[in-house]
Amino acid sequence: MATRKQTIVNLQKLTKQYGQFRGVENLTIRVEQGSIFGFLGPNGAGKTTTISMMMGLLKPTSGKISLFGRDNQRFDTQNRARIGYLAGDMALDGSLTGWQELEYFSNLRGSFDKKYIGELSERLKCDLTRKIKTLSRGNQQKIGLISALMNKPELLILDEPTSGLDPLVQAEFNSIIHEHKKAGRTAFVSSHVLSEIQEICDKVAFIKEGKLIANMPLKDLFRSAPKKVQVTAKDKILVDFDKLPGVKSLVQNAGVASFTYSGNIGQLLKFLSGQPMQDLTITEADLEEVFMGYYQKESKDA
Repeated sequence: MATRKQTIVNLQKLTKQYGQFRGVENLTIRVEQGSIFGFLGPNGAGKTTTISMMMGLLKPTSGKISLFGRDNQRFDTQNRARIGYLAGDMALDGSLTGWQELEYFSNLRGSFDKKYIGELSERLKCDLTRKIKTLSRGNQQKIGLISALMNKPELLILDEPTSGLDPLVQAEFNSIIHEHKKAGRTAFVSSHVLSEIQEICDKVAFIKEGKLIANMPLKDLFRSAPKKVQVTAKDKILVDFDKLPGVKSLVQNAGVASFTYSGNIGQLLKFLSGQPMQDLTITEADLEEVFMGYYQKESKDA
C-alpha cells in the first residue's frame, strides 16, 4: 500500500480584497511533498498576492493557509526556516557584494554553507565578488535564486524565478529544480513563462482575474487538450475534415489540411484510412496553446 504524501501547501477558499478591488477569490490549492507546482497567469491575475499571503506578508480577507500542516495565519519562525523564498520584486543592498548579501541572509537563518553557495554561483554563472549595484537585472536575479536555494529548503516559493535570465542559465535552473524534487523537496513556482512551467512542473493551476480556472496534473492537462493534425494528400484533393466531430480551426491549402482535433484518435485514424494520404502528423499541443484555450473558453463563458 502506497504511503500518502504529506500536504506541504494547503490553501482553502483563500480570498483577498483591497476595498472594492479584487485580489484573489476563493482559491483552493493543495501541493504534496516532492512535487513541483506551477501557478500560471498573466500579470495582475493575483499570483503575487497569493504568494504574499503564503509568506505572511499580507493577511487574507478570508480562508485558510496551512504550510507543513501548520496554520499560517501567523507566519512563525519554524515555518520560515523551512522555506526558500524569491519575491517577484526582490530588493538587494546595492552597496554589498553578492557574497556579503548572501552571508547576511545566511546569518539570519543560522547557517552559512560557503561551499554549496559557491557551487550554485558556478552553475548559475553568478559573479559574487562584484557589488550588486554594478550587476544587471539578470545577475541580481541569480543572487536572489541562490538566496532561496542555499539552505536546501523543504519548500521553495518562487515568484517569476527566471526573469532576466538567459536561456542557458534558465536550463541550469531547471536542472537544479529537478534535483530539488528528486531529493523529496517541494516547490511552488509562479510564472507567466509557460515553457518553464512545462519543463519543471508536475501539476499546474491557471488563475485569471483572481479566480482559478484550472487545477490539475500536467499530464491530465495535456491528455484533455486537442491534438494538432496535419494531413498531406497524394492527389491534392482533400475531403471535408470539418464534418468529423472534434475538428476545429481547419485550414486547407494545396493538398495540405491542418486542424486541431479533440475527438477519439482511433476514430480519426479510421476516417483517414480510406483517404488518399501521403503523410500524416499528429502532435501534442504545447502548454501555451492549452493555456490560451482555457482563457478563451473562460472569456466566452463569462
